[in-house]
Amino acid sequence: MKITDFNLYQIEPRWLFLKIETDEGISGWGEPIVEGRAHTVGAAVTELMDYLIGKDPRTIEDHFQVLYRGGFYRGGPILMSAISGIEQALWDIKGKYYNMPVYEMLGGAVRDNIQIYSWIGGDRPQDVGAAAKEKADAGFTAIKMNGTEEMNYIDRYSKVDAAVERVAAIREAVGNDFGIGIDFHGRVHKAMAKILVKELEPYRPMFIEEPVLAENMEAFRDIANHTTTPIATGERNYTRWGFKQMLTDGVVDIIQPDLSHAGGILEAKKIAVMAETFDVAVAPHAPLGPINLAASLQLDACTPNCIIQEQSLGIHYNQGSDLLDYLVNPKVFEYENGSVKIPKGVGLGVDINEERVIEAAKKGHDWKNPIWRHFDGTVAEW
Repeated sequence: MKITDFNLYQIEPRWLFLKIETDEGISGWGEPIVEGRAHTVGAAVTELMDYLIGKDPRTIEDHFQVLYRGGFYRGGPILMSAISGIEQALWDIKGKYYNMPVYEMLGGAVRDNIQIYSWIGGDRPQDVGAAAKEKADAGFTAIKMNGTEEMNYIDRYSKVDAAVERVAAIREAVGNDFGIGIDFHGRVHKAMAKILVKELEPYRPMFIEEPVLAENMEAFRDIANHTTTPIATGERNYTRWGFKQMLTDGVVDIIQPDLSHAGGILEAKKIAVMAETFDVAVAPHAPLGPINLAASLQLDACTPNCIIQEQSLGIHYNQGSDLLDYLVNPKVFEYENGSVKIPKGVGLGVDINEERVIEAAKKGHDWKNPIWRHFDGTVAEW
């Protein structure tokens, strides 16, 4: 079997789909994307695919090694996201060829389903108490929200009070036995993060995510010393080398590799195995499309320390199209009792509605994340 061709589809709301074709009529789908940099990632995919045309798609580890190590410069969001989407598509092809789900080729299933959470509140969180109650009534057992708006190195305590009041409203609305993930989104700097984690602790968050930017890993220890709340990070880390230091430092309780950024399914499996040796849990980052979620669920299925799965149904980014819109069978992600069942189909377990994807690609998208500024005009983290 040989790779013969590929196509890229840039579609709403902010996704990039990749289809790889073979001479045996088996095709695979992947989701290579950096949100806001779709054209750039597409160019990287096109460049990398030059090597793969004519190759056997089943030798995935060797292809990863060549694509990653074959260039003098390696790593980073663009290259690794391009490799991630290619790698997902290769696994999809291999699973279809051998007539089995990807997780069966990675050791077999350790679970039938995994808990999921739903996003509420938007970029500037508001009305979160009512939104959390709505999700609880719909059967979810956990939500995630942005913890605060932009926050300066040293900022007003009114912003701290507002963040605490929002979390308190959620806890009052849904009770104690409900997960609340609080995403600082890298918007907060060390001094304010130490205050926030301590003030939020009485409301027993499920985790605090990206309390500061991951490149400030030395600050994580200071923050961890101010709270007993689990700390999560990792959506902006790439390959196992990007997770090595945070694991050896012992300051993270949950890692969040994104299978469209970190290097794909097998690389994320290797990262998860590393985490297991440090007694660290895994919660794959997945605010993207259905292929990204399908790949994440393949990892969840065969990885015992995966504990909860992000998914983008109804997320505030999904304007124009939503998670299930490009699937032949939207019920393939079977939500029940706050969990989603692992798809049992071959490959990634999902069938993409190619006709709809092709039509949507005619319109495309040019999504960019907002640029925020503080009151004095300096650029703020979004």
